[in-house]
Amino acid sequence: MLSILLLLMFPVIILGMIWVFLLIVNYLNGGYYDSVGNYVHYVSIDIVNEYFLNALPWVVAGVAIWFTIAYFFNASMVRHAVGSRPLERRENVRVYNIVENLCMSCGMPMPKLYVVDDPQLNAFASGIDNNSYAVTLTTGIIDTLDDDELAGVVGHELTHIRNRDTRLLITSIIFVGIISTVMSIVVRTMYNTFLFGDNRRKENNGASVIVILLVGLACCAVAYLFTMLTRFAISRKREYMADAGGAELTRNPLALASALRKISANPGLDNVKRADVAQMFICEPDEMESGLMSFMNSLFSTHPDVNKRIQILEQF
Repeated sequence: MLSILLLLMFPVIILGMIWVFLLIVNYLNGGYYDSVGNYVHYVSIDIVNEYFLNALPWVVAGVAIWFTIAYFFNASMVRHAVGSRPLERRENVRVYNIVENLCMSCGMPMPKLYVVDDPQLNAFASGIDNNSYAVTLTTGIIDTLDDDELAGVVGHELTHIRNRDTRLLITSIIFVGIISTVMSIVVRTMYNTFLFGDNRRKENNGASVIVILLVGLACCAVAYLFTMLTRFAISRKREYMADAGGAELTRNPLALASALRKISANPGLDNVKRADVAQMFICEPDEMESGLMSFMNSLFSTHPDVNKRIQILEQF
């Protein structure tokens, strides 16, 4: 129930920021000169609501179309982002046997298996239903971990699928992507206004346009912050639950702890620069662990500290 409420917050945040944007624009453009010549700003809530109601169908339709496309094509988008390919049974019977045995022990359909040709170590689960659920492994994790450790990792990812975590994460990724794209459009529009808008500014009061764009950017930034916080609330606790589920499924928490220790020492999928996709990995790529953006991502990281996860598993 909490996860559903958190997901419902995404469209509420988007619509709320649009209303706030219209409110601020109305404040900046609405006003009058008093008896002593001072300009007094005022806000007309009726006008703001009228503009909001006029924009609402377009906003809802745009978000719905975007969300529908991303929701149903998420599997191909994820595969493209990480560069994965199907893992055939004849290519690696060992992996298939491990996954099949775990699926039979918990009574779940077997997900699709994909592999990324990466000598480093990582894994993740994805998908929204039985037709798209998948577990993806790097060649490095397959070659490095022993059977018990690999079973622990697969059990972790299967728990994500069983708990519907992948559906929640993909939904949050889509909404965060919408906000990010709107922010990019606003920034690009501001850039073009400053760089190419000299004549336009003289004719169309460009200063007001710039102020409105700045207000839009600020609203988008606030919305993005709230969506990041919401995604954080959805995801971090579920990593602990997936660790516990993997340990329970394999009845070998120490094997998963050992696997996490090896993975964290050499996490792969460094070429995946999208933090929204990387949040699905069992460990974040080490290439994302430096710089200001890394610091900001760590504040809203969907993954708990690996050492803490290992410590809990060793006490399981």
